Amino acid sequence: MAPKLAFVLPIVLLGWAFQAILRPPPTKLCGSPGGPPLTSPRIKLRDGRYLAYREDGVQIDKAKYKIITVHAFDSTKDIPLPVSKELVEELGIYFLGFDRAGYGESDPNPRRDVKSEALDIEELADQLGLGQKFYVLGVSMGGYSVWGCLQYIPHRQI
Repeated sequence: MAPKLAFVLPIVLLGWAFQAILRPPPTKLCGSPGGPPLTSPRIKLRDGRYLAYREDGVQIDKAKYKIITVHAFDSTKDIPLPVSKELVEELGIYFLGFDRAGYGESDPNPRRDVKSEALDIEELADQLGLGQKFYVLGVSMGGYSVWGCLQYIPHRQI
C-alpha cells in the first residue's frame, strides 16, 4: 500500500499544480475585437447574448411548415439536411437552424440548461416572426432541446 501511495501521490500533486498554473486563454467571442469574424445573421436575446441562425427553404411568409432544427453536440447551424430543394419548395418548408449557446457563432450561456434552450428557441421564433406554432427537429443531442420545448413551451409546438 505504501509503495503505491508513494508513487500515486506525487503524480496527483503534480497534476493538481499543473492545472493551477496553466489556465486556458480567455474566450474570444465571434464578432468581438480579436475574435473570429461573423458569417451569419444573429439576434440579440433579452439577456444580452447573441444567437446565430441560418434560414433555408421557402420564404417565411410563403411557408406551410416552419421547422426549427437543433444541431448535435459536435455541429452547428450549418448541418446539411438530406432533403431536395424541389421537395422543400413543393411542400412549402421553411427551415431555421441556429447555433446553440456556446456553439458556432452564438455566445455562450454559463447557466445553460434544458429550460434556457427552450426559451432561446421561443425567443428566436418570436424575433424572426415564425408565428405562434412551429415544429422543432433535434438531431442527436439536439433532441434534449426538443424535449425542453415539449416541457416548457408546449403551447408553441405543432
